Amino acid sequence: MLTDITVRVEPALPAAEAEQVVRSLVEYNDTQTEPQNYQALDVVARWEGQPVGGLLGYTNWEWLFVKILWVTQELRGSGVGRQLLLAAEAEARQRGCRHAHLDTFSFQALGFYERLGYRVFGQLEDYPVGHTRYFLQKRDLAAPDTSLHPTAEDG
Repeated sequence: MLTDITVRVEPALPAAEAEQVVRSLVEYNDTQTEPQNYQALDVVARWEGQPVGGLLGYTNWEWLFVKILWVTQELRGSGVGRQLLLAAEAEARQRGCRHAHLDTFSFQALGFYERLGYRVFGQLEDYPVGHTRYFLQKRDLAAPDTSLHPTAEDG
């Protein structure tokens, strides 16, 4: 009965319960639209076997989502970030993705993403305080790449 339900914040939900929450939402979503076809998509740049850059993301519903793109400080501006992102986009196209989206902060890489064809579609001011969080998308991953040459700002 509803009076027996308890709601509380838990510091770390057990993995099996967290998986149940995700699985249940995905099952519901799949009843409302085509299946998500979720697949992780990770790309790494290595130097002498060690990671010097990486992109963590996933594909679903014909979209690539870039969760994290990182390049070691020493290699920023070398084109490694661009290579990571273009490799992820190429793999996403192979998986049937048509578009991509991601977010970044005003103190991170807004110009970098814009030079690679991403456009702002939303933003949160003062997140964190004094900064802005930008949400970007790139429509039509099949369009020709107009950013053939990396610049000093390209991670």
